[in-house]
Amino acid sequence: MSYDVRRNRVTRAAVAMFATVVVLIGWDLYVDYGEGVGLWHLLFESLIFFVAVCGMVLMWLQLDQTRADLEVALVEAEQWKTESREIIEGLGMAIERQFERWNLTTAEADIGLLLLKGLSHKEIADLRKTSERTVREQSRALYRKSSLSGRSSLSAFFLEDLLLPRTDQPVSGRIQNER
Repeated sequence: MSYDVRRNRVTRAAVAMFATVVVLIGWDLYVDYGEGVGLWHLLFESLIFFVAVCGMVLMWLQLDQTRADLEVALVEAEQWKTESREIIEGLGMAIERQFERWNLTTAEADIGLLLLKGLSHKEIADLRKTSERTVREQSRALYRKSSLSGRSSLSAFFLEDLLLPRTDQPVSGRIQNER
C-alpha cells in the first residue's frame, strides 16, 4: 500500500507541475499576443500549451484510476480477512502453540510473529523500540530453539501445508503437466 500512496503523491506532483506549465504558457501566449508576436511563434506555443493540457488531463485520470484501484484492493483485502477470520485465528493459535513447544520467550515469540509478517530486523527494532542487534540475537535464539535455519525456513514451517495441492489431479500428474 505504501507504494500506491507514494505513486499517488508523484502523480499529484506531476499534475501540479503540468498545471503550472499550462498557466505559464497561457500567460506567455497572452503577453506574446499583446506584443504582436508572429503567427508561427504563437502557433508553436499554442501546440506546447495543448500538449501540457493533455499531459495534465492524462495524469489526473491516472490519479483517479490509482485511487479507484486502491479502493478495490482495500475492499478485497477486507473481504478476504472477513471470510478467512476463523482460519487466520486458528493459524495464529497454532503458531502460538508451536512457539510454546519451542520454549520461546515472549520477546522471541513476538520477534517470530513479526518475522512471519515480513518485517525487517530494522522495522522490528523500530516497532519494539529496541536495537537492531537485540532483534538479531532474539531471531538467532528463535532459530536455534526451533532448529530452523532462518526466516524462510520459519515461514515455510508454518505455511508449507497451507498450500495444499489441488485434489482434482494427483501430484505426480500435475508435476508432469507443469514440465
